[in-house]
Amino acid sequence: MELIQNTPDLSAYLAADEVVDHHHPVVRETAARLAAGAADSYAYARAAYEFVRDTIPHSQDSGDLRVTWRASDVLALGTGICYAKAHALAALLRAEDVPTALCYQRLTDDQGGHAVHGLVAVRFHGAWHRQDPRGNKPGVDARFSLDGERLAWIPDPAAGELDYPVLYAEPHPVVLDALKAAPDRPYLWKTLPDAL
Repeated sequence: MELIQNTPDLSAYLAADEVVDHHHPVVRETAARLAAGAADSYAYARAAYEFVRDTIPHSQDSGDLRVTWRASDVLALGTGICYAKAHALAALLRAEDVPTALCYQRLTDDQGGHAVHGLVAVRFHGAWHRQDPRGNKPGVDARFSLDGERLAWIPDPAAGELDYPVLYAEPHPVVLDALKAAPDRPYLWKTLPDAL
């Protein structure tokens, strides 16, 4: 699949905003701690990915009812669903000048419908590489990779699932609106977007 930037300006994938707030002290402190142990930008990107994947539980897996959407809040509170974890990873990567996009899949949900799933893409060696920081669990083994994707799920077109090819510099509005409107995760689960 060819990944398509929603803006040709690569600097947009390094920008901070209210969601990917990499200027926030919590993001900066976390990035500095991770960067201190990294030999280069690739090692840093892998460390940031593994930090978000492994130390910030997916709120559905942990039973946390809080809804986070701003990267600094995800890091400070240590919880988030896939979108929020993608926002946190994007902020950590952009804080260290690694171009990072937000991207999405449409997957079957537990109720037999569909839900949009959030992940990121990082730019290395002149190409974009998708990464899924959702968090591993039985049946899910996502890994950081520039040699072929190691995502949590591979969409099944026969089930109406798909990969969206667009790489967004900012969160998709339907995703952000759902997160911001949700007072808790059970409410969010009823209002997750089923398509972009």
